[in-house]
Amino acid sequence: MPSANTIRVLIVDDIAETRENIRRLLQFERNVEIVGSVGSGREAVAIAEKSDPDVIIMDINMPDMDGITATEQIRERLPYAQVVILTVQDDPNYMRRAMLAGARDFLAKPPTIDELVAAVQRAGQFAHAERQRIGEVSQAATQAASGTPGIQGKIVTLYAPKGGLGCTTLAVNLAVALHSQDTPTVVVDSKIQYGDVALFFNEHSKFTLADLLPRADALDAEVVENVLTTHEASGVKILAAPARLEERGDFTGDQLGKLLTFLRQLFAYVVVDTASPLEEMTLAAIDASDLVITLVGQDIPSIKNARLFLNWMRAMEVPEEHILMVMNRYDKRVAITPERVGNSFRHPVVLSIPEDYRHVLPAVNKGRPVIQADRGAPISRQIIKLAERVRRRLNELETATAAV
Repeated sequence: MPSANTIRVLIVDDIAETRENIRRLLQFERNVEIVGSVGSGREAVAIAEKSDPDVIIMDINMPDMDGITATEQIRERLPYAQVVILTVQDDPNYMRRAMLAGARDFLAKPPTIDELVAAVQRAGQFAHAERQRIGEVSQAATQAASGTPGIQGKIVTLYAPKGGLGCTTLAVNLAVALHSQDTPTVVVDSKIQYGDVALFFNEHSKFTLADLLPRADALDAEVVENVLTTHEASGVKILAAPARLEERGDFTGDQLGKLLTFLRQLFAYVVVDTASPLEEMTLAAIDASDLVITLVGQDIPSIKNARLFLNWMRAMEVPEEHILMVMNRYDKRVAITPERVGNSFRHPVVLSIPEDYRHVLPAVNKGRPVIQADRGAPISRQIIKLAERVRRRLNELETATAAV
C-alpha cells in the first residue's frame, strides 16, 4: 500500500517515447508512484477516474482531445488533482486557457530532471493539501446539513453615492487593516470600467475579474487562487478590475454575487470596492454584503446623495445595523460635522476620516497603502479605528443572528 505522502502520477502524451522518458526520470523518486501512462486526452479522462492520481503530467497538443480540455474535464471530476502542462508552445493565450482550466504548473518540452521532479513534488503537496481541504469542506457541509452552523467569511462593501470621496483608498487600506494570518482578506475591484485597486497596491495583475465572472457557476478554489494577485508587503489578495475597456464583457450582477459568495468560503473578509452609479454590479455587491460602509462628505451634493441612498436602503428593508455611515475627507474647519449629518439622516455617522493629502497622495502615487507607508498618519489611525468598528459590528450582527 502507498504511504500517505506518496504522489500518484498519471502521464499523458501522444508520443510513447516521451511518456517513457518521463517515467524514467521519475522512477527513482521514492515517494512517486506512476499509476498510468496514456496517449490521448480521452484516455486520460477515463483513466484518471479509475487510478485517482494526485498529479497529471499533461501534453497540450494531442489529436483527439487537447490537454486543456482534458485538464478541465479531469478537474471537474477530481478537483484535488494537480495538472502539470508539458508544451512546446510559448503562447500566453495557451497559458491563460490552461490556467483557467485548472493547470497548476507549466514545463517546456523536454523538461530537465530537476524541473520535472520539482514540479511533481510541488504539485503533489498541493494535491494532498487539497484532498484534506475538500474533506474538511465536505465534513462542514455535512454538519451544516445536520443543523450545525459553519464558519464563513464576511463581505464588506464600500460605497460612495457621490464620486471623489476616496472609496478606493478606504477599500484598499481597510483590507490591509483587516488582514492577518488568522483573518485572510481579499479586496475585490468591482469597477468593471475604471477600477484602480491593483494600481493602489502597485500590482499589475495577469488575471482579473473578467477571468472569473464567466465561470461563476463552476468556480474552483484552485482556479480562483491562480487568478488572484498577492500583495507581498501586506499579504492581502487582490481581484483586479479588467485592465482594458474591451475586456468589460457582458457580465451580470448575478455572476458577481455568486463569485462573492464563493470567496467568503475562502477568506475571513471580502472587501468590495464599488462604483457610484447604482448599476448592476454595484447592486449585486450591496445585496451580497454583510455590511455596507457608506461614505458621505461635507459638501451638500454628497450629503444629498447619501440621504437618497439611505432612504432607498430603507425602502429595500435593509436593516440599519447593516449600514455603517462614515464621513471621509473630513475637514474640522468646515461647520458641517458628522454629528449634524447623522442627526439629519436619523442614522449615526460612526467615524470621520480626515482629509490627509500630505500622506495619501504620495502613497497613491507610489502604489503603497498609506496604512503601511505611515501607520502613525492621521488617516491611518482612523482607518485602524474603522477596522475595529467593522469587526465589532460584524460580531454584533453574528451574535444577534445566533440568538434568533
